[in-house]
Amino acid sequence: MPLATGSQAPDFTLKSKTADGLKDVVLSANFGQKNTVLLFFPLAFTGVCTQELCNISSGLSAYADLNADIIAVSVDSPFAQEAWAKKENITLTLASDLNKTVTQQYDVVFPMLAGVGDTSARAAFVIDKAGVIRYSEQTATPKDLPDFNAIKAALAQLG
Repeated sequence: MPLATGSQAPDFTLKSKTADGLKDVVLSANFGQKNTVLLFFPLAFTGVCTQELCNISSGLSAYADLNADIIAVSVDSPFAQEAWAKKENITLTLASDLNKTVTQQYDVVFPMLAGVGDTSARAAFVIDKAGVIRYSEQTATPKDLPDFNAIKAALAQLG
């Protein structure tokens, strides 16, 4: 079960690869400034993950209008994430949880995906400016997408 609404979101620092090199992605950098949509996805270069993150990338302005930043987390290396983002024109922040630490903290480990090993489950969290989880969802299977209408509704309530 993913962390429950009302819980304090565990802070983290993960790596992201950009054209300027490796950079730190720190959840608490948004605290006091923006709400955060934290998305966990199983693996780069897979069909459903590509669909999900391409759709979000093309609609980023809707989240910006709701004063929200999006961070997408997978267990892929930051280098694989960067290659995938370039190939698919994914423009949101991708963060590498190669050691699965954050995936475990948020309790969204998907064991033995397709027999290749543990990955992040597909999950979504809305975290307010104070660092409190206001929406929490883990999909039933990696093929199911989160309820993005519910995510946007949760953000709209936060203002």
